Amino acid sequence: MDDLPALTIDTPPPSATRPLLGMTILVVEDSLYASDAMRLMCLHSGARIRRADCLRSARRHLSVYRPSAVIIDLGLPDGSGLELIRELDDAQPRVGSIIGASATDGAEASALNAGADGFLAKPLVDLGSFQQVILNTLPRDRQPGGPRVLRSDPVRPDPMAFRDDMMHASNLLDLHDEGPVIDYVAQFLGGVARAADDTPLLNAATALSEPRRDGVARGARLAQLAGLVQARLSNRAAM
Repeated sequence: MDDLPALTIDTPPPSATRPLLGMTILVVEDSLYASDAMRLMCLHSGARIRRADCLRSARRHLSVYRPSAVIIDLGLPDGSGLELIRELDDAQPRVGSIIGASATDGAEASALNAGADGFLAKPLVDLGSFQQVILNTLPRDRQPGGPRVLRSDPVRPDPMAFRDDMMHASNLLDLHDEGPVIDYVAQFLGGVARAADDTPLLNAATALSEPRRDGVARGARLAQLAGLVQARLSNRAAM
């Protein structure tokens, strides 16, 4: 990675209102809905964003440029984000800021133990919290001087991104009815449901993630989850 260029442009220094100005943040996130929330937070903070939806795509990005920071979801379709955190922590030269992200209990400790500099608990609540986590990982000379207002602006991702996530899940459910793909879909939908504050979808995804009992019970839980996904795709249920 030694010869990789940093993806930067000439910009003014960070300010109190745009504390991440000049940064390029690679977001490794499979949910379009969660990605859009981060896009809006980066936009309002002055940072540029690049997105990868899996480990393979992230490694492809990192083979051609070095971002200022990388935010890595721990539950990805082709493996754990902890793998990438370890790789980036060991790389020389090292990316300046490595941040894990997850809604799973105990995930923060796992991310920090793997080498992350910080952690974002999902769902992301407000702009100020997002900025503060990233700023806490940066050296002092990269932080804005003077007082800074901690903004509590809510972030409202594009509803079409939620629909795209439902379509992605529906396609996977059409092709699989058991195995690791279904475990991934349950985790994926649980994360999207938390971000969208969709309690029925969250409950169904959580139930499917519970330890397996008998095949009939799991089949019924899978059918319930698939039905909720289809309801959202046909707009019979509000987000």
